[in-house]
Amino acid sequence: MGRNKSNFVDLCQGDFGRKTAYTGVAQITTENVVQVLSDTIGTHNRNRMMINYLYRYYKGDQPILYREKLVRPEVNNRVVENHALEVVKFKAGQIYGEPIQYVCKKKKADKKINEQVDLLNDYLDEANADARNIQLGIYQSAVGTAYKAILREDDWTKDRDLPPFRIFIPYPGDVYIVYSRNTGKAMLSVQILKDEENQQYYLCYSSNQYFKIKNGQVTVSGINGFGGIPIIEYPNNHDRLSDVEIAITAFDAINKYQSDRLNGVEQFVQAFMKFKNCEVDENEFLKMVKLGAISVKDAGNGVQSDVDLMTAELNQSESQVAKDDIYNNMLIVEAMPNRQSNTGGDTGNAVYLRNGWDFAERDAKLVEAFTKEAEKASVRIILNIIRKTSNDVKISTRDFDVKITRNPTDNMLVKAQALDYLFKNKIHPLIALITCGLFSDPQKVYEMSLPYLGTVYPELANPDAEMKKAQELIKDFSQKSIQNQSATISSTGEE
Repeated sequence: MGRNKSNFVDLCQGDFGRKTAYTGVAQITTENVVQVLSDTIGTHNRNRMMINYLYRYYKGDQPILYREKLVRPEVNNRVVENHALEVVKFKAGQIYGEPIQYVCKKKKADKKINEQVDLLNDYLDEANADARNIQLGIYQSAVGTAYKAILREDDWTKDRDLPPFRIFIPYPGDVYIVYSRNTGKAMLSVQILKDEENQQYYLCYSSNQYFKIKNGQVTVSGINGFGGIPIIEYPNNHDRLSDVEIAITAFDAINKYQSDRLNGVEQFVQAFMKFKNCEVDENEFLKMVKLGAISVKDAGNGVQSDVDLMTAELNQSESQVAKDDIYNNMLIVEAMPNRQSNTGGDTGNAVYLRNGWDFAERDAKLVEAFTKEAEKASVRIILNIIRKTSNDVKISTRDFDVKITRNPTDNMLVKAQALDYLFKNKIHPLIALITCGLFSDPQKVYEMSLPYLGTVYPELANPDAEMKKAQELIKDFSQKSIQNQSATISSTGEE
């Protein structure tokens, strides 16, 4: 890999985002897989250049480090304020900072399904899914897309704690997915690997087969037993734009401002000495510098001699204002909250809105939709592996929902007060638990709390009958909420 000596705009020529590889074939077979690979590898190679650049940029390899200075080249500070790292860590934390959970969504209460969903969550915990997801989130934010590979665990046995599957996050520059041009369906995954002799080959998976391609030929092929393509793409957004590249020119400008400010200070301290109407040889000058004093004589004939420092100090306060303006605009583009302090008198919600946390939340919801879609595709492969090994999780993705939790303790006191108010006004407990926003899985909280709620609400003494009633209530509540939102949008559009 090279160094990021040039800027990103020159590299991508203004064509931002990662390109998607498409094919027009209806089915991938042994006869056409090499041609499909040949037709799409060019798209990936272009993406790979951008991915390498952006990932190195996120880690701190930025163009300012290679800047050359023509005037006084010895005063050339190169400072990286790695705000790209700040952005990527914030964005990854928004989605993957809290563990992704699977929660039951069945209309009818089913204790067995809840137990099965809990068992699936336990499997993922043993597979260190949280750590792998954080790694995936960093790739996703830094380069615009990421991939999750679900593999079989070769060391799995029924008597060991290891799950029968393993989660692997490959480097995005070594993987890509080929999609159908007509339907948008994932047709083929391609991994660029090296064998024991350091020879490159391609490992490809379609929904039914796998292929090992080397030197333009299929050397190995067989049936894909995963029940689908075991490598799933997690795009950062529809255009696969990186959170780094959308503000990369601002990052470069901040680096330049900070480096030039240090240059200004250093040039002021190491200012040139000007001798007017007098001659001093090098040895004499060094002696005077060592003594810390300089003595000169007038040249005569009314010509005055003088020694002075050539200084021009940079206005640091004005530079700071310009730098802060760039930084604040970068935060707006990235939908990140600022660091403004509370001046007093603000409520928690006022600070939440003023400092940009509301915009950050809305932006995270846009990424969340793509993450949920990819996460369900990953779980389908995991469930298929479990069925063929331990066979103790017998549910499908229709039985549960993907729950991404963010900041559950924000305004916790306000939420708790709202819950108490709803309880006192005889709102059904399940509706109250969902509305207050305190819990990532309000249904499970409701089920676990039924014995205690029954002491407050005698009508909850029969949990089974009450759970059926609660499920019907929550279904109606969700439908009415959607209808109200649709009505609001329609009325706003008419206005």
